[in-house]
Amino acid sequence: MIGAVAIVVILVVVIPVLVLMSSAILAGVLGWLLKAEVDERYEGTEYLELAS
Repeated sequence: MIGAVAIVVILVVVIPVLVLMSSAILAGVLGWLLKAEVDERYEGTEYLELAS
């Protein structure tokens, strides 16, 4: 019985939290990389000043 409860807790609580947290980390890294690329591409133009 305790094994079944543990499996249900893992499926309902642990896995969704891990998926959401890993998605948030991935989104943060992707945003940081894309911003760095765009800042480099538009350096010296008015687009970079507008984005700040």
